[in-house]
Amino acid sequence: MAAMTATINVMLAIHGKKTTPIDLYKPLRHYIAQHYSEREAQDAEEDLQAVQHMRTDIERASDALEARRDLLQQYFRALSVMESRFPISNEKEHVNTLYFTWYDAFKPGKKATQQNIHFEKAAIAFNLGAVQSQIALAADRSSPNGLKQACNSFQFAAGAFSFLRDNISMKASGSSSTVDISVECAGMLERLMLAQAQECFYEKVLVDNKPSSLCSKVAKQVGLYYEEAYAALILPPLNQHFDRTWIAHVQLKAAQFHAEACYRVALQLHDQENVAEEIARLKAAGNMLSEAKKSGKGVVGPLLDAVSKLEANINRNLDRAVKENDRVYLMRIPPVESLPSLPAASLVKSAAVGELLDASKEKMFAGLVPDSSAKALSKYTEMLDEVIRVQAEKLQQESEIARVKLREMNLPDSLLSLEGSTSLPEHIRDEVEAVQIDGGPAGFEAEMRQLKDLRRVNEELLVQTEEILEEEAREDAQVRTQFGTRWTRPQSSTLTKSLHDRANGFAANLKQAAESDARIGRTIRDNAPLMAILNARPIEASLPTLGRPILSLNQNEDAIVGTLRQKLAELEMLGSERAGLEDMLKDMKRKDNILPKLMTTSGSYEDLFKKELAKYDPVCAEVAHNVEAQERLIQQIKAANDAFATTFNLQEYLASRERAYKQISAAISKYREIRENINEGLKFYTTLQDAVNNLKQQCGDYVMTRNIQSHEMIEDLQRQITGMSINDSGAPGRPYTSAAHPPQRPAPSAPPNFQRHGASTFHQTSPQAPPGTHAQYSQSNPPASHSISSTPQILSQTQHQQTSSSAYTVGQPAPAPQQSNPYFSTPGQNFLRPPYYAQQGVAPQASQTHDYSQPPYPGWQGSYYNASSAGQAEPQNPPYFAPDGYSNSSQSGYHKQ
Repeated sequence: MAAMTATINVMLAIHGKKTTPIDLYKPLRHYIAQHYSEREAQDAEEDLQAVQHMRTDIERASDALEARRDLLQQYFRALSVMESRFPISNEKEHVNTLYFTWYDAFKPGKKATQQNIHFEKAAIAFNLGAVQSQIALAADRSSPNGLKQACNSFQFAAGAFSFLRDNISMKASGSSSTVDISVECAGMLERLMLAQAQECFYEKVLVDNKPSSLCSKVAKQVGLYYEEAYAALILPPLNQHFDRTWIAHVQLKAAQFHAEACYRVALQLHDQENVAEEIARLKAAGNMLSEAKKSGKGVVGPLLDAVSKLEANINRNLDRAVKENDRVYLMRIPPVESLPSLPAASLVKSAAVGELLDASKEKMFAGLVPDSSAKALSKYTEMLDEVIRVQAEKLQQESEIARVKLREMNLPDSLLSLEGSTSLPEHIRDEVEAVQIDGGPAGFEAEMRQLKDLRRVNEELLVQTEEILEEEAREDAQVRTQFGTRWTRPQSSTLTKSLHDRANGFAANLKQAAESDARIGRTIRDNAPLMAILNARPIEASLPTLGRPILSLNQNEDAIVGTLRQKLAELEMLGSERAGLEDMLKDMKRKDNILPKLMTTSGSYEDLFKKELAKYDPVCAEVAHNVEAQERLIQQIKAANDAFATTFNLQEYLASRERAYKQISAAISKYREIRENINEGLKFYTTLQDAVNNLKQQCGDYVMTRNIQSHEMIEDLQRQITGMSINDSGAPGRPYTSAAHPPQRPAPSAPPNFQRHGASTFHQTSPQAPPGTHAQYSQSNPPASHSISSTPQILSQTQHQQTSSSAYTVGQPAPAPQQSNPYFSTPGQNFLRPPYYAQQGVAPQASQTHDYSQPPYPGWQGSYYNASSAGQAEPQNPPYFAPDGYSNSSQSGYHKQ
């Protein structure tokens, strides 16, 4: 991951603008002495020297990046203070000997000179953004702190260029300005810095191994930001100003991250087995990169390496997906243009640098501005804000009135319905879309089959489990008959009671689950007509439409509809006009700057205010005209709508539409109820399968232990029969020993052979027995068939008392064992409940029970078991399942009523 990140982090920093040395001290001091007094010029001496010192440091541009950033911010605030005190222009009464010269950052051979402090401020704001981009590029993005610093610095750079575009560029632009501080260039640089800040976030989500869906959204937004920057670069005036490598870099970056978004979402689609869309997304990504690389001449090598590596990953995954589709899925690949747009997630924004550049708290040149001028400027600003506020409130109020009136008259929905274009309320439409995305009622059939298959799997597992126990019981009975009283091992029926009970409990739960499945199926069938409306695509096709009257008396329907449409179009035009008036007011206020006039006027401030505010009178008149025109138009629309409602029986249509809304809502509610019950069933069967597998494993372990003990006892008995036993001929038989503590004896000459039987059991066969057969117990051959688990686990056992010596017949046939079905056991059947092996000297009924209800994996607490802990007595009828959704009651199952 780190290696991949290192190949895609090629980013751009902006070079700062260069300037020529100027002398601020003498022109400013001369202006103070001339317009104020020599004493005030002497008082401002320290401030004048500080300003000159800052300008000189900026000219040298030799400080560290952080120090240069702080210097630029400090000097910008000083310029803001000077702007209201020193009118700099070519006019006689202004500071007319001060010229600011700056070179273009992207065309160093071009320069511009202005007698305009806004030109100086624009250059400083540009350099502030450039320094922030250089700080970001210098950060070590291989560390979390460095990545965070780079992201923040790029956002501050974007904020500086945004501030330049919105507040200074228009005041500094002109024929004598440079392109780099224009509105177009500042906007492009803001998008570029946001793209690189978002790219830092993309690097972070990759390092943090975030989900592919989130990586795709972040990458998509990176591509969008680069795409916006590229769109500005190919339009005048920037298309002839920037080097071709800049345009190629931004274009290739946009394609890279659009392709990266497709690649990441394809990874998610592969996990979801949506191979068709995965192939389409990968093809789209590959086409993007191929087209972009054709025009990527001049870009740096690391960027081409990153794009090539991404292209290789895309092609590799595409080949794999195509092979899987050809061999397994056989799905039709949708065309690229039919794919929906990928979602994007913006995690960055331009930082607000206004507070950093706010000069309201600066004390520099505080004594040079007369109080009257400061108060006059503040008063004018308040008067202008009041004018703008009143007019804006009128416009917004009229827009709200129009919206409410139209909604009361059900417009324009009525006209749209007449055209066959109806719409649902937003909340219902969202719910329907969610249902259709989920598969809708048509998907219930497949899910019911899935429930049936899961139930069948559980039933088969239970049958296999019972067969394991029954096989062991038959073998135990056969050996017991063969050896008679010498066979001292406990009978199987005394040891497997709890296992049979648990199997019976699971079978009962499966029976109840089948009843729940049947109830769900009946609910689906009973409500199919109600839910059929949810299958309509689009859902609006199922809504009633407003039709023309069957019988028309005067044939004037078209005229009524035409009049109503015309009035609505006029109302829409008025709304657009209001939006334009509001924008016009804001633009006029943004460009309104009377400070130079305030500083130089010799007349009354009130006359100046009246003259300046008169500029807004035409706009205010247009606002009043718009309001009056809308009031008249609303009345005309009401009259036309009344005629429309009468002619087309609008009330009946509205009532039928409301009934349709209620039907859709009821269908959604029933769908969600059935969906919840199906999900409960799937969860039930999946969890039950784990429990049944656990029980089957325990039964296999039990059988294996019994087989090992049987083998040991048979060997002892055979040695006694052949005279190899150390006991006297009439001595009682040797008791069998615990499999957990076997006696020390030599290994048998020939170990038993094990054959695979089914999915999880083995059969131990004698070497003399043919494959697939079970040899009889005899003096020379050990028992031939022992069913054991594929995963051995030695269970605990205790010694049994030795039985008295008695004769037994070798090879005596065993009686047929009685088989019991766990699914149809008699209710209330009272089986003995001993552990697997009784303790020596203790009756089986009094022995301690062993807990065979361990969870399938450590820490799991399923909803089927409520088994007692080891060493405690188990209840006769343990509650295998939690009451809610898994009750043993025949009235519930998992189905939620």
